[in-house]
Amino acid sequence: MAPLLLLFFIFFASSSPLTHSRTRPLKTTMLDVASSLQKTTRNGPTSYSLKTQPSESTLSLQLLSRASIQKHQSYTNNYKLFTLSLLERDSARVKVIETRLDLALKRCRNGTCLYEVSYGDGSFTVGEFATETITLGSVSVPNVAIGCGHNNEGLFVGAAGLLGLGGGALSFPAQLNATSFSYCLVDRDSDHVSTLEFHSALSHYAVTAPLRRNKAMNTFYYVGLTGIGVGGEVLPIPEASFEVDSTGAGGVIVDSGTAVTRLKEEVYDVLRDAFLSGTKGLQRANGVALFDTCYDLSSKSSVEVPTVSFHFPGGRELPLPAKNYLIPVDSVGTFCFAFAPTTSSLSIIGNVQQQGTRVGFDVANWVVGFSVDSC
Repeated sequence: MAPLLLLFFIFFASSSPLTHSRTRPLKTTMLDVASSLQKTTRNGPTSYSLKTQPSESTLSLQLLSRASIQKHQSYTNNYKLFTLSLLERDSARVKVIETRLDLALKRCRNGTCLYEVSYGDGSFTVGEFATETITLGSVSVPNVAIGCGHNNEGLFVGAAGLLGLGGGALSFPAQLNATSFSYCLVDRDSDHVSTLEFHSALSHYAVTAPLRRNKAMNTFYYVGLTGIGVGGEVLPIPEASFEVDSTGAGGVIVDSGTAVTRLKEEVYDVLRDAFLSGTKGLQRANGVALFDTCYDLSSKSSVEVPTVSFHFPGGRELPLPAKNYLIPVDSVGTFCFAFAPTTSSLSIIGNVQQQGTRVGFDVANWVVGFSVDSC
């Protein structure tokens, strides 16, 4: 018998304070190579801890990384196999995102409706559309629309369910009548838990950016990205490269389910070349899977690398920690630049670049905020 899948029709679209353009940005930052490598050889924690306590006014959930659990079960002694497995799954996830989601309600009879959702990578789920009372800790939410999957393939296999947070009318935040929510994802090798909070206000220190609406893909959260910086300089990339066009194509979404940030090929090439120019003193290594820019840092305990930052309207800048864009792919010192090109017109800010940052969505005012070191 095929396993049942409880499916919520809610999809994740998924080191320094606010910096303005008049502030002189840093050109380089340090990467702690030894600390990053040490995490790749741990067998993993036997328990997880919460770094900060949520406020009493929020509904908060603790999230354990399925990837980290799988690592400790299957890839304890081979971090590279673990990485390759994650990247393979991530590529499948991106194919799903690049295909427009259509929820098809089939036959409704005697108060029961069947649904079907199919994706570009071949994943699908078929089952009953229903309402149910959902209990989260001590809080119960009645009449939540869910899908109970009876026939599931692809990305739906191996999970008890999917809790989605997209912008559609059937999203979990919408059904909670939540005007805001936020999540903070710890790195994949951390012994702390990630958190998801509803009714959580944006921090006063958050780097904020406007969310953009796209009627063609209204479940995703499009962000008003205006540029990318390397080494303290904004790269010569036209702003139009990050915008949604008149047909609904293009744009940049913030997605917690995608690991590696994807950029259009012409944008990625400029970013990669600028980073390479600033790392000429580092020993290169062969590419790994979708990563084409890798380094052999096995003889280093720390290295100085160019800063990388996202730029938003109003001169707002989000500098990324070095460990969020130069990551280990094995336990012997191979590190790769954690961005990748895509042939799609859609760009995605993935969770590697979001780790250690509380990402808050103020859906009442249509703003997203990034608060670094707020997990």
